[in-house]
This record gives sequence, structure tokens and C-alpha cells, in this order.
Amino acid sequence: MTTNYRDLFDLSGKHVLVIGAGSGIGRATVHGLADFGATLTCADIDAKAAEAVAGEAAQRGVDARGVRADIADERDVARLIGSLERLDVLVCTPSINVRKPLAKVTAEEFDRVVGINLRGSFFALREAGARMAAQGQGSMVFFSSIRSQVVEPGQGVYAATKAGTLQMIRAAAAEWGPHGVRANAVAPGVVETPLTKQIKDQPDWYDAYAQKSALGRWAQPSELVGAVVYLASDASSFVTGSLLIVDGGWTAVDGRFTPPL
Repeated sequence: MTTNYRDLFDLSGKHVLVIGAGSGIGRATVHGLADFGATLTCADIDAKAAEAVAGEAAQRGVDARGVRADIADERDVARLIGSLERLDVLVCTPSINVRKPLAKVTAEEFDRVVGINLRGSFFALREAGARMAAQGQGSMVFFSSIRSQVVEPGQGVYAATKAGTLQMIRAAAAEWGPHGVRANAVAPGVVETPLTKQIKDQPDWYDAYAQKSALGRWAQPSELVGAVVYLASDASSFVTGSLLIVDGGWTAVDGRFTPPL
């Protein structure tokens, strides 16, 4: 039997839930998944943004609906996933950050970052994983970060949540793999999204980050879409428990100084 490798990326007939669909990487992901034929539920804490991106997906020729959901609310996540007629793929993108030295992070700030990035991801992972295991198949794609691997001052709490997300994904792969469920994470480098506006507003900081990657620039949200489509599709049918790094070579390059050669 001859394999049509192009067809492995086809998402026609797959029902995909994107949490955090309203902006940045989530919005770009919706567009990309739509272009590969997925039926989409676009969830975001901003109901208008969710509905808007669902409309954009529909214009690309697929069925899509927008719904409001708060990933930090356990009951809301359970309600969202329980309301779906079918769930083949979950893509989970929401994150927040508080850039402060550890000694200056308040308990409230710690709880807020952990509550969305790690606790919220746990709610989505638990509900979707159990649902997929019961149906005997599924793929979960969560957004970690290069901060799960490398850190810098002021990123301690954020980095901890992203490392925790990666380890939860690996545990999910181990626990639900026998039931046909795959779980993987994507680790972006620096991407121009609302989350990184604080850096973009400071040219020296923005440029320093650009120069850290091997490609010498920031990523656009659209440049993360290929990784998501791959992990969502049958092209990655034997990939689980993995971290797919999309960072322009940031973690491959040692140091921020190019020595004279």
C-alpha cells in the first residue's frame, strides 16, 4: 500500500478545540488548522475575540464556532469540553507572565501565573485526556516555552509553570498512550504577541532578544502554526511525550557574544 504523505496532514473531519484562540499564537493556530480542513471550536476568555476568530475560520471554508471559556475556572473547563459532540484534538495556548525578581514576586502574583499557566493547563489536560481515552484516540498540543529549558532573571515563576506543563504532558503521554491518546508540547522562543508587548516597547530589550536567536529576529505567531498542524495531524502518529522547540535557534546558540574569529 502506497502512503500519500500529503494526506497525513489533512485535518478534514477532525474536531479541534483551541483554548486561547482569540489572539496571538492561538488566533494564528485557528487560521492554520482551518486551512487544513479542521472543524473548530474557538474558546477564549474574551467572548468577542473568540467569535471573531471563529468567523475568520469560517471564511476559510470550515465549520467554526466561538465560545467564552476561562481556563482558570475548573467548572468552566469541564463544561466546555463536556459540551463538545466530538473532540479529536486539543490545542491549549493561554499564558501570562509577571517579570520580576523572585524576591519581589508577591503571593498573589505567583498564584495568578500558576493559576492560568499550570493549574488551568491541568484542568484542560485532565478533561480532554479522559474524554479522548474513552473514545480511544486523540491528540493534545500544549504550549510550553523555551523557559522550560533555560531561564533568565525575572522569569522564575513563568519558567516553573512551563517546565511543569512539559512534565504533565509527559505524564499524560505515559498514562493515556495505551488508549490511543498522544500528548505533546511546543516550546516557542520569542514571539511577537500581546504577552511580549512589554519587551517590544523597550527597543534595547527587544533588539537583544532578536540577536540571541541564530536567525537574529523574533518570530511571528504564524511561524508556530506548522508545529501545531504537525502534532495535531496523523503525520505525527508516532510522536508523543515530546517537546517541539520552535525558537529560531535560541537554545542551540551558546551565549550572547560572537567572538572575533
